[in-house]
Amino acid sequence: MSMAPLKDIATQLRRDIVRMVHGSQSGHPGGSLGCTEYFTALYFKILNHNPQFNMDATGEDVFFLSNGHISPIFYSTLARSGYFDVKELATFRKLDSRLQGHPATHEHLPGVRIASGSLGQGLSVAIGAALSKKLNKETTTVFSLHGDGELQEGQIWEAVMFAAHNKVDNLIATIDWNGQQIDGPLKRVLDLGDLAPKFAAFGWEVVHLEKGNDVDEVVAALEKAKGLTGKGKPIVILMRTTMGKGIDFMETGHEWHGIAPNDDQLQKALTQLPETLGDY
Repeated sequence: MSMAPLKDIATQLRRDIVRMVHGSQSGHPGGSLGCTEYFTALYFKILNHNPQFNMDATGEDVFFLSNGHISPIFYSTLARSGYFDVKELATFRKLDSRLQGHPATHEHLPGVRIASGSLGQGLSVAIGAALSKKLNKETTTVFSLHGDGELQEGQIWEAVMFAAHNKVDNLIATIDWNGQQIDGPLKRVLDLGDLAPKFAAFGWEVVHLEKGNDVDEVVAALEKAKGLTGKGKPIVILMRTTMGKGIDFMETGHEWHGIAPNDDQLQKALTQLPETLGDY
């Protein structure tokens, strides 16, 4: 796809996010909106994947969402790329829905390979999948996404050490470095310092992505990261984003991490997001 359609897709994904969270009056719009360009670039440009879902993903690239609370963008992306009917997005967080607040495997929703939302665990799973693909002599790539606040979990750094020690070089982890978490700015809650020298010291290849809300830049960073696979080091993309991106009144800080817009706020948001692919 060219860049213009990707931008149209990103706009529609944002519309889906705010409508889903408003419809259930529950969910996490902030991080979902901030990661929209990443999901657009990954699923509609970079990822070698098949919507005719196979849990084993033999011969395909694999994606794991570790920060599972941003499920609205994940579900919208899966639906818009053909994994299930977009009309099902209307069931988000409703009783008996397959679209739970955090992704789960019990409902057998196509595209979801792990239950996530218990932060800190996704990188370990991604490493296991990457090692499995190596054992099977595959040349495909494993991708994972993590929140920056998630890096306050000790398990992440154990996994970081393990991946470098075992040369898991078919793994591309991306950090959504928006500087915000549910309790406030990252620097106030528990400052992570400069992540680039940390990952480099642990033996990872670091790719900088300063404009994580520019789909052209995200595509370029993912392509650069793919070019670094197979060279003995795991790869991390440090992706700077804005929480709530695309809706001016949601871009102000951490407040929109986990609250739903009311009716008036929804209409204000939708006026900033023209319908491009058709609403569900």
